[in-house]
Amino acid sequence: MGFFPLHRLISSQQRDRRRRRRGASLGKRNHNHCLQDDEASRAVKKTGPCLPEDIWIHIHSLLSLQDAARAACVSHTFLRSWRCRPNLTFSPETLNLKINGNGEGGEISDDVSGYLARNINNILGKHWGIGLKALKIEVLDCRNISNCNLNSWLRFAFKSQVEELSLWLHSAFTEVYNFPWSRLSEGCGNSIRSLHLSCCVFRPVAGLGCLRNLSIIELYGVCITGDELGWLLSTSLALEELHLMDCSEIICLEIPCLLYRLSHLVVSECKNLEVIESKAPNLLSFVYTGAQVQLTFEESLQNMTIMDSVWNEVVCYARERLPHMVPRLESLDICTSFERDTPVVPGEFIYLKHLNFSFVAWSSGFSPEYDYLSLASFLDACPALETFTLSVSQDSMDHVPVSGDPSCLRQMTGHRHNNLKDVSILGFCSAKSMVELTCHILENAPSLERLILDPSSSDVRRCSDESVSCLPISRRMVMEARRAVSTVENYIVGRAPSTVELTIVEPCTRCHGAVVL
Repeated sequence: MGFFPLHRLISSQQRDRRRRRRGASLGKRNHNHCLQDDEASRAVKKTGPCLPEDIWIHIHSLLSLQDAARAACVSHTFLRSWRCRPNLTFSPETLNLKINGNGEGGEISDDVSGYLARNINNILGKHWGIGLKALKIEVLDCRNISNCNLNSWLRFAFKSQVEELSLWLHSAFTEVYNFPWSRLSEGCGNSIRSLHLSCCVFRPVAGLGCLRNLSIIELYGVCITGDELGWLLSTSLALEELHLMDCSEIICLEIPCLLYRLSHLVVSECKNLEVIESKAPNLLSFVYTGAQVQLTFEESLQNMTIMDSVWNEVVCYARERLPHMVPRLESLDICTSFERDTPVVPGEFIYLKHLNFSFVAWSSGFSPEYDYLSLASFLDACPALETFTLSVSQDSMDHVPVSGDPSCLRQMTGHRHNNLKDVSILGFCSAKSMVELTCHILENAPSLERLILDPSSSDVRRCSDESVSCLPISRRMVMEARRAVSTVENYIVGRAPSTVELTIVEPCTRCHGAVVL
């Protein structure tokens, strides 16, 4: 082989090797670029934190109804969460319909009511019915929701085995819509733990199936008789709380002894109620508002609140009746608008530790003939008492004011309140008997640590900064508040032991400083 052919062969082989090296280098660079593109793509997909799907579902469930619906439009995970959302609350506010149109008297117009119903139907139609824990339908301002829609929504709730069911209707439904109690008797109510109904007819009958998980019942403006309620209670053996408000068909409320778990009872403004008889062995708390009724309880009761609407002389009733009726009482709150002097009668509240009295007169002075010092006999009947609060709300002070020599104030001997530590008198005034009660407490409560005297009643808001003003009060009550402060300085400060923290709350000078005595 000659030189030139050999040279051409070597040169050709060298070019092939260089060509292969360039190809390998280019392939490696392309591979690296592909890896970088894949990593970039994965980085783009992971713009949010990497969390398990159930965490995202929980986060989605915490969003408002509107925000949850918007999120479901942009995420498959949120869409699945939307279709099994555990809590659904339907109202004009949650569906953002309140601002779109109102009827007369603040009611939702017919058009908006129809739109609200269609929205609810649409949402429930796309919900899988899986995992639904609470369904709340709050259409208090909508008087034109059809019974067909209401029945459909309740069937969905029963089918989904909800645990909390709330149905708050317009007052126009009170004698029109019949709650389908028969669905409860067919076993559909076994999952319900909390039932809240308003403004409807509820007619359970004897033989209603056992509602084994029902622990809370709240009825407001519901047409139900005492017997019908008794049948409902007899099947709710897990009941813990019972709330009855404005249920005017109930005349006699009887709580059966089978309700071992019942601990809290609230009865308010049931205008035809005459008797409340509870045999529940573990009832601890009772709250009542309304006219005077006959009360019977087991000895377990520890906390009682009586708010007077048309029940006068509640303090006297409590002093005469309650020590024997509820001997284990530990806390007693009473609100009344009229009282006679507290009597001295046998019987003690052996375990009572917290006592609160609220005396209210909306357009005048509170019972001008009432002797505040007579409350000392009530305190004397509470040997374990630790805190005492007296609140007086009135539009004028019509009691006889204190005057003259402090040594002429009346004293009640033989009364000692050895465990009393904390006393507050809100709406403190210059009434002679109130000053005497305050001095009596200072002289007969050796364990007293704090005494607060505030001329303002408990329901008067005080300004917290320059942008908020105190609630307005009459000129004469501003003047009375200043007299009360002067009374404290002249008759009470000198009697306070050094161990007592005495707090005198003076009238707001910024809001009421223009009034001159």
